[in-house]
Amino acid sequence: MTSREPSYAPETVLVDAARPDRSQGAAVNPPIVLSSTFIGSGDIGGAKYAYGRFGTPAWDPFEEALAELEHARLPGLVYGSGLAAIASALSLIPRGGTLLMPRHSYQGSLQSAEEIAERSGFDLVTVDIADTEAVIAALDEVRNSGPAPASASEANPALASAMLWIESPTNPMLEVADIPALLAAARERGVLSVVDNTFATPLLQTPLDHGADIVVHSVTKYLAGHSDVVLGAAVTSDDQLHARLLADRSIRGAIAGPFEVWLALRGLRTLSVRMERAQANAAEIAARLTAHPGVVEVRYPGLAGDPGHTRAAEQMNGFGAIVAFCVDDAQKATAIAEAVRLWTPATSLGGVESLIERRRRHASEPESVPEGLLRLSVGIEHVDDLWNDLRAAIDG
Repeated sequence: MTSREPSYAPETVLVDAARPDRSQGAAVNPPIVLSSTFIGSGDIGGAKYAYGRFGTPAWDPFEEALAELEHARLPGLVYGSGLAAIASALSLIPRGGTLLMPRHSYQGSLQSAEEIAERSGFDLVTVDIADTEAVIAALDEVRNSGPAPASASEANPALASAMLWIESPTNPMLEVADIPALLAAARERGVLSVVDNTFATPLLQTPLDHGADIVVHSVTKYLAGHSDVVLGAAVTSDDQLHARLLADRSIRGAIAGPFEVWLALRGLRTLSVRMERAQANAAEIAARLTAHPGVVEVRYPGLAGDPGHTRAAEQMNGFGAIVAFCVDDAQKATAIAEAVRLWTPATSLGGVESLIERRRRHASEPESVPEGLLRLSVGIEHVDDLWNDLRAAIDG
């Protein structure tokens, strides 16, 4: 998996990756392949395409483009949803193993981890992912409870009994993990590492470059970017991990439809311009919220006073387009979400339209998330229109 021009910037890779070979009269865009089965009479195990559950050219362009963006040596793996990709990664933890996961992970990830841990027989430990020393101490406990490799170079991630799950920035508290330090610590202790890169996208950080074993995405969000598909993805540069994830996807059938993947690739082409506008809007909205007397707290890594600002500035190429702010209580937060007219009160994030949601309306959201917290997925509308609508709702 190499770019046609290794010197291309990510913004160019988004547009250039996975195009068909150039020839007179050829299509500029990859075609949509709708066949569920493929011709062949030999060994099915050696065929690139045999049956649509195992692989199809309908997935290839998107999987190649995502791998190129994440600097993966192997093609990505697209799934029918983000949670399907998450569950596939969690399936790598053996019975008796341990999963370390941020306490403020996406609540779907936490729910999935709790259910799979109970069914599969591994331990789930939640950590404050922004507290590097505490996470490393938890990794030491995992190492002390089981065998560790003689050296980091001898560690085989496919055989690890423990997994460190990193979400950074976290959903919805926007905590920022020291990704390089935590990945190095995990590798030294023979712990498999997975990074959920949904909020940051490959434009803002590429965790494989820092030693992550696997990166997962909810493609539904920024990568597809138009709130019209439900998809997930995983990428890795490790042959054994890739084979195990592919086998899990194939056997469990957590596959994506051709039309959805085609839409995701089309959305991916504009990720850079969408993120540039949305991120600029988010920074302005966050700054204006800090000055509003009705706002108790604002969380956005781009704010100089945010706890994660320095770390994010050092390891990310931007601060993203998610903002969280707190008001006095749940009643006030709900009233704001109901009063807006331009912002859309809805779950999900990463589309071109701006969304607002009180996260504790979900029963499964951790109790440590404030009742009055509102998460904003800032879109690409004019920033003054967004602010005037939000301010009016806060003012009541």
